[in-house]
Amino acid sequence: MKTKQSYLKGKSVFIVSLLVIGITILTVYLTGINYNRSLTSNLYLSLGIIATALFLFMTYGLYTGIGLIDNFPNFRNFQTGDLTSGASPHIDMPSIDVGDGIGGLILSIVLWIAMSILFVVLLIVLEAVFWFSLFIILAMLYWIFFRALKFVFNKSKDTKGDIGISAVYSLTYTLLYVGWIFGIVYLTEIIK
Repeated sequence: MKTKQSYLKGKSVFIVSLLVIGITILTVYLTGINYNRSLTSNLYLSLGIIATALFLFMTYGLYTGIGLIDNFPNFRNFQTGDLTSGASPHIDMPSIDVGDGIGGLILSIVLWIAMSILFVVLLIVLEAVFWFSLFIILAMLYWIFFRALKFVFNKSKDTKGDIGISAVYSLTYTLLYVGWIFGIVYLTEIIK
């Protein structure tokens, strides 16, 4: 009798990955304060912990034959240009000369209040753009994580029950997925 393959949900894997990365960085930072390690040393330690966790997770997943299911919401109905179709209209600003006296003072105060309201509205718009950009970045990171791990777990049918080949595949993919970051940190340290 053939056993049914187990599946992990991509959204859950992504959330756990973000939590592991956040906790690792926080732990390394907090312990780095006590030991006065350099930023590069903290980065190496963080990357080492993340690479170890990734290696162990992929080895376990390949050994047990786990698959990955994409359950992240689709954004295919989003039309590009909807938000920015008329974003930069040409506006001719009039020249305002308020003059001296009580009328000029009152007009200056009214214009000051209007400009303050305009700046508050612009800050709210900029905040919305910031949060939208953050959402897009997280969606891209999810897609990268999901596609990378799905590619790894496609091999789980071949590696199920064989710890040696599972470890070899996991080590190879861990070196590919995390090694380039080690290389960038090393090159920046050499260039300094």
